[in-house]
Amino acid sequence: MAGGWSKDGAIQEQIDDSVKDAVRHATSRLPKGESAKLCVECGDPIPKARREALPGVKTCVPCQMERDGGNRVEAYNRRGSKGSQMR
Repeated sequence: MAGGWSKDGAIQEQIDDSVKDAVRHATSRLPKGESAKLCVECGDPIPKARREALPGVKTCVPCQMERDGGNRVEAYNRRGSKGSQMR
């Protein structure tokens, strides 16, 4: 339900457009082109699987983690099982 001069579904269209813009921005920042065989940071070889999974990659996993600040997402059980609640 829209109000005023806006048509029905206008808010959802704005949300969809915002999501599309964010996805477009994120994909534009991904590396492109040919992957390096050696890491530009430390000179270690970059595994073939990493080069194939992420075209244009220039760093090995440890160096990329250091660049990213070593931020790791730690998953935890949001629901919590009965056993986890007793600890």
